[in-house]
Amino acid sequence: MNRNINQKASILIIYTGGTIGMVQHPQTGTLAPVKFDQITDEVPELNKFNYNIKTVILNPVLDSSNMNPAVWIKIAKTIEKNYNSFDGFVILHGTDTMAYTASALSFMFENLDKPIILTGSQLPIGTLRTDGKENLITSVEIAAARKNGRCMVPEVCIYFDFKLFRGNRTIKRDADQFSAFTSVNYPVLATAGVDIRFSPEYIYYSENKGILKVSTMFDDNVVILKMFPGVNRNVFNSILNTHGLKGVVLETFGSGNVPTSRWLINCIKRAIKKGIVFLNITQCEGGKVSMGQYETSLELLNAGVVSGKDMTTEAAITKMMFLLGQGLSGNEIKMYLNKSLRGEISE
Repeated sequence: MNRNINQKASILIIYTGGTIGMVQHPQTGTLAPVKFDQITDEVPELNKFNYNIKTVILNPVLDSSNMNPAVWIKIAKTIEKNYNSFDGFVILHGTDTMAYTASALSFMFENLDKPIILTGSQLPIGTLRTDGKENLITSVEIAAARKNGRCMVPEVCIYFDFKLFRGNRTIKRDADQFSAFTSVNYPVLATAGVDIRFSPEYIYYSENKGILKVSTMFDDNVVILKMFPGVNRNVFNSILNTHGLKGVVLETFGSGNVPTSRWLINCIKRAIKKGIVFLNITQCEGGKVSMGQYETSLELLNAGVVSGKDMTTEAAITKMMFLLGQGLSGNEIKMYLNKSLRGEISE
Protein backbone atom coordinates (compact mmCIF):
# COMPACT_ATOMS: atom_id res chain seq x y z
CA MET A 1 0.00 0.00 0.00
CA ASN A 2 1.42 3.38 -1.04
CA ARG A 3 -0.49 5.88 1.06
CA ASN A 4 -0.36 9.60 0.34
CA ILE A 5 0.06 12.04 3.20
CA ASN A 6 -3.67 12.82 3.49
CA GLN A 7 -4.91 9.24 3.31
CA LYS A 8 -6.16 7.51 6.44
CA ALA A 9 -3.83 4.92 7.93
CA SER A 10 -5.16 1.37 7.83
CA ILE A 11 -4.27 -0.90 10.74
CA LEU A 12 -5.08 -4.58 11.17
CA ILE A 13 -5.43 -5.83 14.75
CA ILE A 14 -4.90 -9.58 15.13
CA TYR A 15 -6.16 -11.07 18.40
CA THR A 16 -4.52 -14.37 19.34
CA GLY A 17 -5.70 -14.56 22.95
CA GLY A 18 -4.25 -13.52 26.28
CA THR A 19 -5.17 -11.37 29.25
CA ILE A 20 -5.65 -8.18 27.23
CA GLY A 21 -8.72 -9.57 25.50
CA MET A 22 -10.82 -10.12 28.61
CA VAL A 23 -13.60 -8.04 30.14
CA GLN A 24 -15.33 -8.42 33.48
CA HIS A 25 -19.03 -9.27 33.49
CA PRO A 26 -20.81 -6.46 35.41
CA GLN A 27 -23.08 -8.85 37.35
CA THR A 28 -21.03 -11.99 37.92
CA GLY A 29 -17.54 -10.49 37.97
CA THR A 30 -16.25 -13.32 35.77
CA LEU A 31 -13.91 -12.67 32.86
CA ALA A 32 -15.02 -13.26 29.28
CA PRO A 33 -13.38 -12.52 25.92
CA VAL A 34 -13.91 -9.12 24.32
CA LYS A 35 -15.88 -9.07 21.07
CA PHE A 36 -12.95 -7.83 19.03
CA ASP A 37 -15.06 -7.01 16.01
CA GLN A 38 -16.41 -4.29 18.32
CA ILE A 39 -13.05 -3.24 19.79
CA THR A 40 -13.90 0.46 19.61
CA ASP A 41 -16.79 -0.18 22.03
CA GLU A 42 -14.25 -1.28 24.64
CA VAL A 43 -11.58 1.25 23.63
CA PRO A 44 -13.49 4.22 22.16
CA GLU A 45 -10.29 6.29 22.23
CA LEU A 46 -9.25 4.46 19.04
CA ASN A 47 -11.93 6.38 17.14
CA LYS A 48 -10.07 9.63 17.76
CA PHE A 49 -7.20 8.51 15.51
CA ASN A 50 -9.49 8.51 12.48
CA TYR A 51 -7.70 5.41 11.20
CA ASN A 52 -9.27 2.55 9.30
CA ILE A 53 -9.02 -0.20 11.92
CA LYS A 54 -9.99 -3.78 11.16
CA THR A 55 -9.75 -6.84 13.37
CA VAL A 56 -9.07 -10.53 12.86
CA ILE A 57 -9.57 -13.13 15.58
CA LEU A 58 -7.50 -16.30 15.36
CA ASN A 59 -9.56 -19.43 15.88
CA PRO A 60 -9.21 -20.75 18.47
CA VAL A 61 -7.90 -18.00 20.72
CA LEU A 62 -5.11 -19.25 22.96
CA ASP A 63 -3.61 -18.78 26.34
CA SER A 64 -0.10 -17.89 25.24
CA SER A 65 1.32 -20.88 27.16
CA ASN A 66 -0.19 -22.96 24.35
CA MET A 67 1.61 -21.00 21.61
CA ASN A 68 3.49 -23.11 19.06
CA PRO A 69 5.00 -22.92 15.55
CA ALA A 70 1.68 -23.81 13.89
CA VAL A 71 0.14 -20.67 15.37
CA TRP A 72 3.17 -18.57 14.39
CA ILE A 73 2.59 -19.76 10.83
CA LYS A 74 -1.11 -18.87 11.05
CA ILE A 75 -0.24 -15.35 12.26
CA ALA A 76 2.37 -14.90 9.53
CA LYS A 77 0.02 -16.06 6.79
CA THR A 78 -2.70 -13.71 8.07
CA ILE A 79 -0.28 -10.79 7.79
CA GLU A 80 1.01 -11.94 4.39
CA LYS A 81 -2.55 -12.20 3.04
CA ASN A 82 -3.38 -8.67 4.23
CA TYR A 83 0.07 -7.12 3.72
CA ASN A 84 -0.82 -4.92 0.74
CA SER A 85 -4.09 -3.71 2.27
CA PHE A 86 -2.75 -2.28 5.56
CA ASP A 87 -0.07 0.13 6.70
CA GLY A 88 0.72 -1.72 9.91
CA PHE A 89 -0.22 -4.66 12.10
CA VAL A 90 -0.88 -4.99 15.82
CA ILE A 91 -0.88 -8.47 17.37
CA LEU A 92 -2.59 -8.88 20.74
CA HIS A 93 -0.90 -11.73 22.57
CA GLY A 94 -0.49 -13.20 26.03
CA THR A 95 2.66 -12.02 27.78
CA ASP A 96 4.14 -15.40 28.77
CA THR A 97 5.38 -16.36 25.30
CA MET A 98 5.19 -13.00 23.53
CA ALA A 99 8.98 -12.72 23.20
CA TYR A 100 9.12 -16.16 21.53
CA THR A 101 6.42 -15.19 19.02
CA ALA A 102 8.07 -11.84 18.29
CA SER A 103 11.41 -13.56 17.69
CA ALA A 104 9.88 -16.24 15.46
CA LEU A 105 7.99 -13.69 13.36
CA SER A 106 11.11 -11.58 12.92
CA PHE A 107 12.86 -14.51 11.23
CA MET A 108 9.82 -15.39 9.13
CA PHE A 109 9.56 -11.92 7.52
CA GLU A 110 12.48 -10.95 5.30
CA ASN A 111 12.65 -7.43 3.78
CA LEU A 112 9.84 -6.20 6.04
CA ASP A 113 8.87 -2.57 5.39
CA LYS A 114 5.81 -2.28 7.63
CA PRO A 115 5.45 -2.42 11.43
CA ILE A 116 4.33 -5.59 13.20
CA ILE A 117 3.75 -4.62 16.83
CA LEU A 118 2.99 -7.21 19.52
CA THR A 119 1.39 -6.07 22.73
CA GLY A 120 -0.75 -7.33 25.58
CA SER A 121 -1.38 -6.51 29.20
CA GLN A 122 -0.91 -7.67 32.76
CA LEU A 123 -4.54 -6.82 33.62
CA PRO A 124 -7.59 -7.50 31.40
CA ILE A 125 -8.67 -4.61 29.21
CA GLY A 126 -12.06 -4.59 30.90
CA THR A 127 -10.72 -3.94 34.43
CA LEU A 128 -10.47 -0.49 35.98
CA ARG A 129 -6.68 -0.34 36.40
CA THR A 130 -5.81 -2.11 33.18
CA ASP A 131 -2.55 -1.39 31.37
CA GLY A 132 -4.14 -2.86 28.24
CA LYS A 133 -5.75 0.31 26.90
CA GLU A 134 -2.54 2.34 26.82
CA ASN A 135 -0.59 -0.56 25.37
CA LEU A 136 -3.15 -1.06 22.60
CA ILE A 137 -3.69 2.62 21.79
CA THR A 138 0.00 3.44 21.55
CA SER A 139 0.75 0.26 19.58
CA VAL A 140 -1.83 1.30 17.00
CA GLU A 141 -0.36 4.80 16.84
CA ILE A 142 3.17 3.41 16.36
CA ALA A 143 1.95 0.98 13.70
CA ALA A 144 0.50 3.95 11.77
CA ALA A 145 3.47 6.31 12.30
CA ARG A 146 5.19 7.50 9.13
CA LYS A 147 7.70 10.16 8.19
CA ASN A 148 8.24 11.33 4.63
CA GLY A 149 6.07 8.48 3.41
CA ARG A 150 8.12 5.87 5.24
CA CYS A 151 7.07 3.69 8.19
CA MET A 152 8.86 4.80 11.33
CA VAL A 153 9.46 1.27 12.61
CA PRO A 154 9.40 -1.41 9.87
CA GLU A 155 10.28 -4.18 12.33
CA VAL A 156 8.67 -6.87 14.45
CA CYS A 157 8.47 -5.16 17.85
CA ILE A 158 7.02 -5.49 21.32
CA TYR A 159 5.37 -2.44 22.86
CA PHE A 160 4.79 -2.54 26.60
CA ASP A 161 4.65 -0.01 29.42
CA PHE A 162 5.65 3.05 27.37
CA LYS A 163 8.59 1.35 25.61
CA LEU A 164 9.01 -0.11 22.15
CA PHE A 165 11.52 -2.97 21.90
CA ARG A 166 12.98 -4.92 19.01
CA GLY A 167 11.02 -8.15 19.23
CA ASN A 168 13.94 -10.56 18.99
CA ARG A 169 15.89 -8.66 21.68
CA THR A 170 13.13 -8.79 24.27
CA ILE A 171 12.59 -11.00 27.32
CA LYS A 172 9.80 -11.17 29.85
CA ARG A 173 11.37 -10.22 33.16
CA ASP A 174 8.43 -9.85 35.58
CA ALA A 175 5.14 -11.68 36.10
CA ASP A 176 3.53 -8.96 38.23
CA GLN A 177 4.78 -5.50 37.23
CA PHE A 178 3.39 -3.47 34.33
CA SER A 179 6.99 -3.20 33.11
CA ALA A 180 6.93 -6.89 32.23
CA PHE A 181 9.50 -6.75 29.41
CA THR A 182 13.04 -5.54 28.95
CA SER A 183 15.78 -5.51 26.32
CA VAL A 184 19.10 -5.58 28.13
CA ASN A 185 21.47 -5.91 25.19
CA TYR A 186 19.79 -3.48 22.77
CA PRO A 187 18.37 0.04 23.24
CA VAL A 188 14.65 0.77 23.07
CA LEU A 189 13.36 1.83 19.64
CA ALA A 190 10.89 4.38 21.00
CA THR A 191 9.60 5.77 24.28
CA ALA A 192 6.06 7.01 24.78
CA GLY A 193 5.54 10.04 27.00
CA VAL A 194 3.80 13.28 26.11
CA ASP A 195 5.13 12.49 22.63
CA ILE A 196 6.35 9.24 21.13
CA ARG A 197 10.10 9.67 20.74
CA PHE A 198 11.59 7.35 18.15
CA SER A 199 15.27 6.43 18.01
CA PRO A 200 15.86 5.93 14.26
CA GLU A 201 19.56 5.20 14.83
CA TYR A 202 18.53 1.90 16.45
CA ILE A 203 15.74 0.96 14.01
CA TYR A 204 16.44 -1.49 11.19
CA TYR A 205 15.40 -0.37 7.70
CA SER A 206 15.48 -3.08 5.03
CA GLU A 207 17.61 -2.37 1.97
CA ASN A 208 15.28 -4.47 -0.19
CA LYS A 209 12.12 -2.49 0.49
CA GLY A 210 9.00 -3.93 -1.07
CA ILE A 211 10.45 -7.39 -1.79
CA LEU A 212 8.74 -9.22 1.07
CA LYS A 213 9.60 -12.86 1.60
CA VAL A 214 7.68 -14.91 4.17
CA SER A 215 9.14 -18.28 5.23
CA THR A 216 6.87 -20.52 7.28
CA MET A 217 8.82 -23.73 7.86
CA PHE A 218 10.03 -24.70 11.34
CA ASP A 219 11.61 -27.86 12.73
CA ASP A 220 10.85 -28.36 16.41
CA ASN A 221 13.31 -31.22 17.01
CA VAL A 222 15.24 -28.98 19.37
CA VAL A 223 15.87 -28.59 23.08
CA ILE A 224 17.13 -25.97 25.53
CA LEU A 225 19.70 -27.40 27.96
CA LYS A 226 20.48 -25.24 30.95
CA MET A 227 23.76 -25.86 32.74
CA PHE A 228 23.72 -26.06 36.53
CA PRO A 229 26.16 -27.26 39.19
CA GLY A 230 25.75 -31.01 39.54
CA VAL A 231 24.27 -31.64 36.08
CA ASN A 232 23.62 -35.38 35.89
CA ARG A 233 25.58 -37.44 33.39
CA ASN A 234 22.85 -39.98 32.65
CA VAL A 235 20.17 -37.35 32.19
CA PHE A 236 22.40 -35.16 30.01
CA ASN A 237 23.44 -38.11 27.84
CA SER A 238 19.84 -39.33 27.58
CA ILE A 239 18.65 -35.96 26.28
CA LEU A 240 21.38 -35.78 23.65
CA ASN A 241 20.44 -39.28 22.48
CA THR A 242 16.78 -38.35 21.97
CA HIS A 243 15.58 -39.82 18.67
CA GLY A 244 15.34 -37.16 15.95
CA LEU A 245 17.08 -34.40 17.92
CA LYS A 246 18.65 -31.87 15.55
CA GLY A 247 19.46 -28.77 17.57
CA VAL A 248 20.50 -27.87 21.12
CA VAL A 249 20.56 -24.43 22.69
CA LEU A 250 23.04 -24.62 25.58
CA GLU A 251 22.34 -22.07 28.32
CA THR A 252 25.79 -21.80 29.87
CA PHE A 253 27.36 -19.96 32.79
CA GLY A 254 28.61 -16.38 32.44
CA SER A 255 30.38 -15.75 29.14
CA GLY A 256 29.70 -19.24 27.79
CA ASN A 257 31.24 -21.66 30.28
CA VAL A 258 30.40 -25.25 31.19
CA PRO A 259 31.91 -27.71 33.68
CA THR A 260 35.19 -29.18 32.38
CA SER A 261 34.06 -32.73 33.16
CA ARG A 262 35.43 -35.01 30.45
CA TRP A 263 32.17 -36.92 30.15
CA LEU A 264 30.19 -33.74 29.39
CA ILE A 265 32.54 -32.57 26.62
CA ASN A 266 32.61 -36.07 25.14
CA CYS A 267 28.79 -36.23 25.13
CA ILE A 268 28.66 -32.98 23.19
CA LYS A 269 31.37 -34.09 20.76
CA ARG A 270 29.53 -37.36 20.02
CA ALA A 271 26.29 -35.48 19.41
CA ILE A 272 27.99 -33.02 17.05
CA LYS A 273 29.50 -35.92 15.09
CA LYS A 274 25.93 -37.23 14.63
CA GLY A 275 24.98 -33.88 13.03
CA ILE A 276 23.29 -32.20 16.00
CA VAL A 277 23.85 -28.42 15.99
CA PHE A 278 24.79 -26.74 19.28
CA LEU A 279 24.31 -23.03 20.01
CA ASN A 280 25.89 -21.52 23.13
CA ILE A 281 24.09 -18.65 24.90
CA THR A 282 24.53 -17.19 28.36
CA GLN A 283 22.11 -17.69 31.24
CA CYS A 284 22.64 -14.05 32.21
CA GLU A 285 20.06 -11.42 31.21
CA GLY A 286 22.82 -9.16 29.90
CA GLY A 287 26.24 -9.62 28.35
CA LYS A 288 27.33 -12.15 25.77
CA VAL A 289 29.09 -15.43 25.12
CA SER A 290 32.82 -15.06 24.46
CA MET A 291 33.93 -18.59 23.68
CA GLY A 292 37.61 -19.27 24.32
CA GLN A 293 37.93 -16.54 26.92
CA TYR A 294 38.15 -19.22 29.62
CA GLU A 295 39.29 -22.83 29.50
CA THR A 296 35.74 -23.93 30.33
CA SER A 297 34.43 -22.60 27.00
CA LEU A 298 37.49 -23.30 24.85
CA GLU A 299 36.61 -27.00 24.78
CA LEU A 300 33.15 -26.15 23.40
CA LEU A 301 34.68 -23.96 20.71
CA ASN A 302 37.08 -26.70 19.69
CA ALA A 303 34.24 -29.23 19.59
CA GLY A 304 32.28 -27.15 17.06
CA VAL A 305 29.69 -25.45 19.30
CA VAL A 306 28.45 -22.17 17.76
CA SER A 307 28.59 -18.95 19.77
CA GLY A 308 25.21 -17.28 20.22
CA LYS A 309 26.95 -14.05 21.28
CA ASP A 310 24.30 -11.82 22.95
CA MET A 311 21.14 -13.53 21.69
CA THR A 312 18.24 -14.06 24.06
CA THR A 313 17.04 -17.60 24.76
CA GLU A 314 13.80 -16.79 22.91
CA ALA A 315 15.66 -15.63 19.80
CA ALA A 316 18.11 -18.53 19.98
CA ILE A 317 15.54 -21.32 20.10
CA THR A 318 13.21 -19.81 17.48
CA LYS A 319 16.16 -19.07 15.16
CA MET A 320 17.36 -22.65 15.56
CA MET A 321 13.90 -24.02 14.69
CA PHE A 322 13.61 -21.61 11.77
CA LEU A 323 17.00 -22.44 10.24
CA LEU A 324 16.50 -26.18 10.69
CA GLY A 325 13.25 -25.81 8.77
CA GLN A 326 14.84 -24.16 5.73
CA GLY A 327 16.52 -27.23 4.25
CA LEU A 328 20.03 -25.90 4.82
CA SER A 329 23.20 -27.92 5.30
CA GLY A 330 24.73 -28.23 8.77
CA ASN A 331 27.50 -25.79 7.89
CA GLU A 332 25.00 -23.27 6.50
CA ILE A 333 22.93 -23.48 9.69
CA LYS A 334 26.03 -22.86 11.81
CA MET A 335 27.00 -19.90 9.63
CA TYR A 336 23.57 -18.26 9.91
CA LEU A 337 23.32 -18.96 13.65
CA ASN A 338 26.50 -16.94 14.12
CA LYS A 339 25.28 -14.12 11.86
CA SER A 340 22.69 -11.44 12.51
CA LEU A 341 19.65 -12.03 10.29
CA ARG A 342 17.17 -9.53 11.76
CA GLY A 343 19.22 -7.60 14.30
CA GLU A 344 19.07 -10.35 16.94
CA ILE A 345 22.85 -10.31 17.43
CA SER A 346 25.28 -7.43 18.00
CA GLU A 347 28.01 -7.78 15.41
